[in-house]
Amino acid sequence: MDLKTITDLKGTFTLHNGVQMPYFGLGVYLSEDGEEVANAVNWALQEGYRHIDTASIYKNEAGVGEGIRQSGIDRQDLFVVSKVWNGDQGYESTLKAFEDSLNRLKLDYLDLYLVHWPVEGKYKETWRAMEYLYREKRVRAIGVSNFLQHHLEDLLADAETVPMVNQMEFHPYLVQQDLIDFCNKNTIQYEAWSPLMQGHIFEMDIMKEMARKYNRTIAQIVLRWDLQKGVVTIPKSSKKERIIANADIFDFELAPEDVKLMDGLDRGKRFGPDPDNFDF
Repeated sequence: MDLKTITDLKGTFTLHNGVQMPYFGLGVYLSEDGEEVANAVNWALQEGYRHIDTASIYKNEAGVGEGIRQSGIDRQDLFVVSKVWNGDQGYESTLKAFEDSLNRLKLDYLDLYLVHWPVEGKYKETWRAMEYLYREKRVRAIGVSNFLQHHLEDLLADAETVPMVNQMEFHPYLVQQDLIDFCNKNTIQYEAWSPLMQGHIFEMDIMKEMARKYNRTIAQIVLRWDLQKGVVTIPKSSKKERIIANADIFDFELAPEDVKLMDGLDRGKRFGPDPDNFDF
């Protein structure tokens, strides 16, 4: 990763179709619909964020749309992401779920639409619908979430369009470097969810030491590590001060040996569900 490309909050990585995806965004999982999520989105956009990540299952798309409108930021300057939920997978049902998401957000198009989980027997038909939406220019990029290498290989065997993004649980205890390498080789942008290990990162002595070394918060260290790994990251918060602090990561860089040290913490540990074994 060329660190010169990681410049500021509005900086981007280029997807394989040429679309510029802001490499830092706001996640809104568990942010309550209505005022809570609308405020979080508005605060983030006022701070300079341009990437907002939601999903139909989060049940807060309407509030996300409200926050976007409150911000007054031009739509073309934003990167808005949503995801098709497992119960909506399949060809026709994915097309309907997409329209429902747009209606709740009150937007004309999405910048990125993701298949939320690899539902066995369904994700290929779901992907066919995503490809249709992409061809029709209803969405600027399409991708997947929680797809392991064998899911991706299965999808790629029939796909017309290579996914632009794979959004995965990613943090120092779950690096999955082989999967990152596979995605890089296939020009699939890797993206992190749960970068702060659902709060468990703050318990790690080694992270406390690194925060002292750089005079930064643990969250800032981890989020900077994500970007230096070439991984898009979307930390979630509904607290204004944390939204601002999380983004304050562009005036320092981690030494290569510290990136390597954090890579070495990998223990294959998930805090979220296993993409090979989920029942929802």
